Amino acid sequence: MTTEQPDPVAGRGQVVVDVTAAEVLFLDKQLRSGLFREYFTVQPPYVPGTGVAGTVSSVGEDVDPGWLGRRVVAGTAKEGEYPGGGCAERAAVPVGEVFEVPAGLDLPEALAGLHDGLMALSLTEKAALQPGERVLVSAAGGSLGVWLVQLAHAAGAQVIAAARGERKLRHARRLGADVAVDYSEAGWAERVREATGGSGVDVVFDSAGGQLGRAAFDVTADGGRFFSYGAATGGVADVDAREAERRQVTVFGIEDEIAPEDWTRLAEQALSELAAGRIRPVIGQTLPLERATDAHAAIAARDVIGKTLLLT
Repeated sequence: MTTEQPDPVAGRGQVVVDVTAAEVLFLDKQLRSGLFREYFTVQPPYVPGTGVAGTVSSVGEDVDPGWLGRRVVAGTAKEGEYPGGGCAERAAVPVGEVFEVPAGLDLPEALAGLHDGLMALSLTEKAALQPGERVLVSAAGGSLGVWLVQLAHAAGAQVIAAARGERKLRHARRLGADVAVDYSEAGWAERVREATGGSGVDVVFDSAGGQLGRAAFDVTADGGRFFSYGAATGGVADVDAREAERRQVTVFGIEDEIAPEDWTRLAEQALSELAAGRIRPVIGQTLPLERATDAHAAIAARDVIGKTLLLT
């Protein structure tokens, strides 16, 4: 459903962005369906969307007028609050959440680096990946998974991608996965273990959650690192803390947020990686803004590889 609202006005410390593209996250679909209300204060009606790409058209008080006319990506949710109001033709955003897009990088492609890129860089930094380590990426066809596959491959790891359907598995192989398994099929976790010679994986990046995440934890090698940050199947992975301690598996949960002082550095690094061509942006679907409902439906059906964007 689309509505007409007054044009936003840049307040103190804000800029207004004329939006070219707005990102759609799996979280948007989950919140719209009523999930995670214990973590996010969402009261319909509201305007979803936490990130946009576009051009700065006006600036508020205490903002450098040099921002005017710059091509930018911007987080629309101040300090992680939701909803962010990004799915609109114009958005007022805090200037601290605005990042200039490098020359030569298209605005929609740049938006792939705003949340997924900096999150993937944060996860791989914390994992301190070493050449030759075995890394499992679940939900490898998602907008974050495609980053993690590429970053782990670039670090010299043996990358095992887990996703649903041969189309996503083929794409993961093209991005650098050494092994790809379909986790909608029975016995997928055992195939992961076989790919490691029976010893398990050193690092797991789990965005699937639920039973899939639990199975991924089970194939984590003793002394490994397990990152649980997603709940695509409706809940985070159920990991027994005592078992993790016994096996000396270090578990990083969704509560291990990116430090505020790292946010800007990682966002700028993500944009640099895209501009330099070291990371391939994967945009699986673009739709006009008025078809936001169709975008949510495609995400819910797991039909999209990579990023979903709404274009104005």
